[in-house]
Amino acid sequence: MNTEFCYQQRYVLDKQYFNECFEQSVEPISVGRAYAKSIFFIFFGALLVLITEVNPYAAWFVFALGILEALSVYYKKPWWVARQLLSKAANNEVTLTIDEQGIKSHSFYQQTMISWSDISRLMQTELGWIIEHAGGKTYLSNRVLSSDAIAYISEHSPVEVINKA
Repeated sequence: MNTEFCYQQRYVLDKQYFNECFEQSVEPISVGRAYAKSIFFIFFGALLVLITEVNPYAAWFVFALGILEALSVYYKKPWWVARQLLSKAANNEVTLTIDEQGIKSHSFYQQTMISWSDISRLMQTELGWIIEHAGGKTYLSNRVLSSDAIAYISEHSPVEVINKA
């Protein structure tokens, strides 16, 4: 008697979910490396303004570009979350199904299917799973999964589960 596993759960793509998705899936980088481009533009723009006879508008533009780049690094998470909240999918209900075929999500605007064979890497984080597949990366939160679903994902994954937590 072989019973197939089928887990189904509904959840809403809200601000809390998007915050968790960003925190768990973005790779942390050092502060120096994150701000390297902005420091370069600010320094180069300051040199152009103070030392050369280049058009002052162009020099100030390069300097301002460095400041804008620094702001984009500093506000990376709020900007990403705000963009997600402005999308059509925000605050809509998603139906997640995990079964023998793979991981399916269905909402009013989108329907995706990740088959087990398409998964190239599966990383377990503190609060969920990062699934790398042919279509990109997908984050799946543990708060929408039961303990049976978590065990099923880690057992039936075709690749080794990497623990990032």
